[in-house]
Amino acid sequence: QVQLVESGGGLVQAGGSLRLSCAASGRIFSIRDMGWYRQAPGNQRELVAVITSGGRTNYADSVKGRFTISRDGTKNTVTLQMNSLKPEDTAVYYCNLALSRSDYWGQGTQVTVSS
Repeated sequence: QVQLVESGGGLVQAGGSLRLSCAASGRIFSIRDMGWYRQAPGNQRELVAVITSGGRTNYADSVKGRFTISRDGTKNTVTLQMNSLKPEDTAVYYCNLALSRSDYWGQGTQVTVSS
């Protein structure tokens, strides 16, 4: 059983910052990558940022230069630092853990950016 616990969402004004964290626990083997996705009302879930077990990162074009993903491999945690937030960043943010043969999702945390 694998569990992902997210924290750090909330309400912030445009231009502000938030930090999301996700801690994975349970039977975790062969991590491929950990990442963050988001889903706004009426939209499909989309990739925000991902970091591989080797430390490579990939970002959605819309967040490049504003968001930074990092990972603590010893603790199986992934963090998303979000700066210069925009109203269009408003969404439910989901943590994802990709193992060699399966994927796991967190429960989601709401991020709301007011204009």
